[in-house]
Amino acid sequence: MIILMAGLPGTGKTTLARALAERQAATVLNKDEIRAALFSAADIEYSTEQDDLIQQVMLGVMEFILKKDPDRVVVLDGRTYSWRYQIDRVLEVASKIQQPWRILECVCSEGSARRRLADQDHPAENRNYELYLRVKARFEPITLPKTVIDTDQPLEDCIREAM
Repeated sequence: MIILMAGLPGTGKTTLARALAERQAATVLNKDEIRAALFSAADIEYSTEQDDLIQQVMLGVMEFILKKDPDRVVVLDGRTYSWRYQIDRVLEVASKIQQPWRILECVCSEGSARRRLADQDHPAENRNYELYLRVKARFEPITLPKTVIDTDQPLEDCIREAM
């Protein structure tokens, strides 16, 4: 199965993805960790072009893992999936390799997101409240089937909801 962690920056996608991975023995593919592994600091940019390239790498790794072991769970983390084409690319690969998928959209209060973004050490240097506001302004509503998880709830409740 493929799980897409969607939602604005600071809404708890990575925290929930890691917790689910522990419970499901899943593999988490995180965009920001992959970026840091692929690019030197001088070559890191937070452009849509670089994000799309990293997503292609993630999808290739996901496809490799799931072809080898179709019963695995792969969690795609670190991308907001704020534009429909980003989700469509995942669903194309899911269809090609005949894997089911789920979208978990993490939401929280703006105050919680702002606090999380200010408090966390994160590999993406552009991850801040200003990014949250920019992504929020252009976020295309996800119209596909999804589970919305309010991450202002305790983590255990979020995990239960996601499962």
